[in-house]
Amino acid sequence: MKTNLLQKFLRILLGSLMTLAGIGHLTFQRQEFQAQVPRWLPDDPAFMDFVVLSSGIVEICLGLAMIFLWKQQIKVGITLAVFYILIFPGNISQYTNGINAFGLDTDQKRLIRLFFQPVLILWALWSTGALGYFLKSQK
Repeated sequence: MKTNLLQKFLRILLGSLMTLAGIGHLTFQRQEFQAQVPRWLPDDPAFMDFVVLSSGIVEICLGLAMIFLWKQQIKVGITLAVFYILIFPGNISQYTNGINAFGLDTDQKRLIRLFFQPVLILWALWSTGALGYFLKSQK
């Protein structure tokens, strides 16, 4: 599905932000991201670090795919949207457990953050043309 210039720009921007976030998982924000590992998972520090590192690698791959795999952009957009759904329990855990990270140091800020996940899902789907593809296939 063909996308317009704004969609292309926002796809590349989202890909860049995902790549940066993935690098943050591996380096300068590693501890912050550990705060988002759901508390219902094992709390062994080595396991939590593994979750952060592996999700960081996935984020880098998805970010680069958003930028460079434009011929597969619908598939990449769907994959990224699914990834956002899969990591959402980490945001819920941060909220329900009152964990401070990324400047989210109040329940109100953590609650507001939850509403940004659907925005990211829609961003991934719209900017890659996946949303239009789904809507067109429903006709």
